[in-house]
Amino acid sequence: MQSDPDKLLKKHEELTHSEGVTVRSHVQRPTDDGLVNTLMLDDYNVPFKYLRQRKYKNLTGQQVNLTYYPTTESVAGFEIEVMKVVRIKVN
Repeated sequence: MQSDPDKLLKKHEELTHSEGVTVRSHVQRPTDDGLVNTLMLDDYNVPFKYLRQRKYKNLTGQQVNLTYYPTTESVAGFEIEVMKVVRIKVN
């Protein structure tokens, strides 16, 4: 059973929920913890990342609903903003 985004938003103030956003690109990379999925969305200039244990279908061109929060990551000595996805659902 998937979690209700409204319940998540009430419980965690830092979360943001977006509906009907289009995925511009979707990349899956293996790591020690599983597969890191990175999404780039139309009208957003920041990557959206989430972790899965198994490979997932390619979401490029799909419309999705996302619940996420902002965080930072260090890449090659630079701090970049990344959105950490806690819930994703394909429309």
